[in-house]
Amino acid sequence: MTAATLLFVPQGADQPWRWWRFRDGADVVDEGEGMPPPDGDADASAPVVAVAPADAVTLHWAAIPARSAAQAAAAARIVVSDATATPADLHVAVGEPRAGVDAEERAIAVVAPERMAAWLAEMNARGVDPVAVVPAPLLLPEPEEGWLRGDVAGQAVIRGRSAGFADEARLTELIVGDAEPVLLARDEVWRAAASAASAWPLDLRQGPFARRTRRSIDWALVRRLGLLVAMILLATLAIDLVRIARYSIGADAMEARADAIARQGLPRGSGEGDSARMLGERLSRLRGPGSGFSRTAAAVYQIVQAVPDSEVTALDFQPNGALRVSLSVAGEGQANTVKTQLERAGFTVTSGVFQQAGGRLSGDLTVAP
Repeated sequence: MTAATLLFVPQGADQPWRWWRFRDGADVVDEGEGMPPPDGDADASAPVVAVAPADAVTLHWAAIPARSAAQAAAAARIVVSDATATPADLHVAVGEPRAGVDAEERAIAVVAPERMAAWLAEMNARGVDPVAVVPAPLLLPEPEEGWLRGDVAGQAVIRGRSAGFADEARLTELIVGDAEPVLLARDEVWRAAASAASAWPLDLRQGPFARRTRRSIDWALVRRLGLLVAMILLATLAIDLVRIARYSIGADAMEARADAIARQGLPRGSGEGDSARMLGERLSRLRGPGSGFSRTAAAVYQIVQAVPDSEVTALDFQPNGALRVSLSVAGEGQANTVKTQLERAGFTVTSGVFQQAGGRLSGDLTVAP
């Protein structure tokens, strides 16, 4: 069961609000004055459509091609600008395109913005937020030709194919001329109003007066987004796991290759064990203890060659890593220089007894790590 309520804005402050309630889209099941009471048999979300007084809204019809709402409103403002002295101070609303051969012709409604704001403020103060505001003449059916007259909640309204206004004696005579408007019966007005309540031909709630709707949370979309995020996280985790596995496999392969290369430097029959440790032990045995013979001898020769009138006469590498160096120098100064330079190179130097023979000094230095 569908329901809708038409709420009629009074023409003056001394007149009451009126309302019609429809059910199943055709029959008026209730009507009254004031604000409409809750309908216990209808859905709580049943729409309330406000009806603006015919004498407060000016209607025009013009051909406006299909375009965006903003472009259509701008074009409509240009159309009505010739009919009013202050078009910028008016609220202009555009209706839906007319069906049939005049597919580009639309209804244009013009109303003072302060009146529109006052209507909405009063309805909001009474707890009503209408889904649309429809001019009263548009509740009557659109005639194929001629004019129709109807009583819309106490307001006498005239409707033509491209006109709609309040029924006032002199105004009506000037517009319709010799044509006699056809008077609609009450049930005919109700049926037309019920149709307009479900699919209004023009809504004044446009632009700054558009109804603000609350956006509900689409939980199905939230669940889909959550599932998508979870899949992305799982894919990222899987990529990291694959990368870690590849690095681990690569590290194992490099370790196995290094072990194989290290074993090539070991003598045959070395047996199983840590090849790096075994290779280090062999290297230590080959080079000797301490810093090794090669490094110690190289340092000694480099320093001796840098000291004039100095030469090495003998070398003796000890099992404890110390190197015994026999020197022949021109004097005590050269011997002290060699000792000092070796100590600066990081060695511990112990000097023996130097003796004079043939104009030169000869003696031993013990160079240890």
